[in-house]
Amino acid sequence: MQIQQNIKVAVDAVVFGYNENKLQVLLIQQKFGLEKDNWALPGGFVKDDETLDEAVVRELKEETSVKANYLEQLYTFGKLDRDKRRRVVSIAYLALLNTKDFTIRADTDAKDVQWFDFDKIPALAFDHKDILMMAYKRLQAKINYQPIGFELLKNEFPFSAIENLYQTILNKKIDRRNFRKKLLSFGFIEETEKIHKPSSGRPAKLFKFNQKKYNELIKTGIHFEIKFA
Repeated sequence: MQIQQNIKVAVDAVVFGYNENKLQVLLIQQKFGLEKDNWALPGGFVKDDETLDEAVVRELKEETSVKANYLEQLYTFGKLDRDKRRRVVSIAYLALLNTKDFTIRADTDAKDVQWFDFDKIPALAFDHKDILMMAYKRLQAKINYQPIGFELLKNEFPFSAIENLYQTILNKKIDRRNFRKKLLSFGFIEETEKIHKPSSGRPAKLFKFNQKKYNELIKTGIHFEIKFA
């Protein structure tokens, strides 16, 4: 049976950042086409000679000048009318990074690039609002059973920063005492000799994330359950 097919394959990236206790999303402003001047997720078409992972890394670099340390495939979006130009199937990715680690810069078909607070996202092009919300739900679900999100923090941080990060993502108050005890028991968060001196409040020890230890535990399996206040 002969099959006629004229489908384009694209990748899109939901890049979450974290700044001043605010969950943020990296968006680009379209430079060309029917969605010109509208905000959208970074992404674009996959080249014939590259993998999906290579494509999303390239698009992020070209359109925003960032390279995400945490990147995972999220879902495939393929509604017939999701792109007015032609039939396009998009493989979406979830990425996490520290907003302070990169200087963002728009390039190629991006007119502008900005970090937006999650609760102040503008109208998005295509079906990118649907993609964004699925990524957010995935992030919320994942941190309930697997400790992630350390890419959003500085290399060294007070423990309160992790607590605030989780409460921001989950939009719920956690049982701080239980959370601290549980997380430290895994051994991939290490206490340093350095002291954090906030402008207000008491000084506190700084901690750092041990990626090697974390990777070893992921292979054997981690049971992580958050209790809420």
